[in-house]
Amino acid sequence: MEGKKYTKADIQRIVADEDIKFIRLQFVDILGALKNVAITVDQLDKALNGEIMFDGSSISGFVRMEESDMYLIPDLDTFVSFPWRTHQSKVARLICDIYKTTGEPYGDDPRGVLKHAIAEAETMGYAFDVRPEFEFFLFQTDENGDPTTITHDKAGYFDLGPMDLGENVRRDMVLTLEEMGFKIRASHHEDAPGQHEIDFESADAITMADQIVTFKLVVKVVAQKHGLHATFMPKPLSHINGSGMHINMKLKDQNGKNIFYDAQDPLKLSQTAYYFLGGLLAHSKAITAITNPTVNSYKRLVPGFEAPVHIGWSTSNLSPLVRIPTVRGEEALLELRSPDPSCNPYLGLSVILKAGLDGINNKIMPPEMMNSDQLRAISNILSEDTLPSDLKEAIIELSKDPVIKEALGNVYDSYIKAKGFEWDAYQKQVHAWEVDTYTSRY
Repeated sequence: MEGKKYTKADIQRIVADEDIKFIRLQFVDILGALKNVAITVDQLDKALNGEIMFDGSSISGFVRMEESDMYLIPDLDTFVSFPWRTHQSKVARLICDIYKTTGEPYGDDPRGVLKHAIAEAETMGYAFDVRPEFEFFLFQTDENGDPTTITHDKAGYFDLGPMDLGENVRRDMVLTLEEMGFKIRASHHEDAPGQHEIDFESADAITMADQIVTFKLVVKVVAQKHGLHATFMPKPLSHINGSGMHINMKLKDQNGKNIFYDAQDPLKLSQTAYYFLGGLLAHSKAITAITNPTVNSYKRLVPGFEAPVHIGWSTSNLSPLVRIPTVRGEEALLELRSPDPSCNPYLGLSVILKAGLDGINNKIMPPEMMNSDQLRAISNILSEDTLPSDLKEAIIELSKDPVIKEALGNVYDSYIKAKGFEWDAYQKQVHAWEVDTYTSRY
């Protein structure tokens, strides 16, 4: 997907050549849910000219009723046709930015929030390059086609067929993604039964956020074709590992050189990389409200399940919040291990970038690196230097962090309100564990 540059004429020609009948104009709400306005090919010219409107009042976190009309302005470089057909008609999509009727960008558009953070980095001479590692579960469906929590295999880390019954499903996912322009880095079975991982090559932040929302759609569609349900829920089963979305990142200069690399440093990290790391750690509690946005996210961030809990960094694989991968060539990276795949990628990358830039601007040095013995010692205890333990705590931490609030801009108020409703609804529910534990005891 990265590197394609389309003109309006290019898109019109491809639509005609491939006999595409429908175009989906896609965007996400503040919770990261993919939305679209579907148009016929007859409306393509209007769409390419940014003349298609929609009612924003019904979208989560968007405008009030009296201000509901919004324009969808397509990013031409996101044009791609889906490799599957819908009712015998071929479908393509364009990812859009959202504008007000005044011609100004809409402040609550998550894609616009990320563009704003990228623009700040560009004024400092930086480009933000990211590469995610995506985990997800495949579950069986019932006789009605609804998802269960029954895994489709009993395999483990790096297993293959016949233990890994998802091998064919993953292969179809990878082939479909490649057909849509993705460059797949790796795919394999993960540690837990029914859990899988697909990684793709790095890209600039806006391209990667677009890829992430597309990736999640493709994975779900392909799983459904195999009679399975793919879920990006962070912790669908209490007794096994949850699903993460680790983010590998670096800054590049205007010539594409990796600014995080320094051949003289023992870890091959530059001073800029250490400052960026310091910013990540300093703002990690507030960031968590965005990168781990659901009540369920915090069931994953507990000791004993290979997910980070303590705020620290290490070269070890023993679940530090930030890991420094072994450098090959000049590929120095920081790997943030806390985000999960329920995160809105536009907002998630925005706050990660903003935190790192604040570290650079204020020369925030990280604490001393944790060694393996320290990581083992704290693996089963909690302290003040831990990530928030639930969504409410994370929201409170976000409310106290002016840097991360600034990164979210107008989205902040809508996001806080939406997550407040979510937490309140969760708190009022009586859960199965409570019933099982207390009905006989009391």
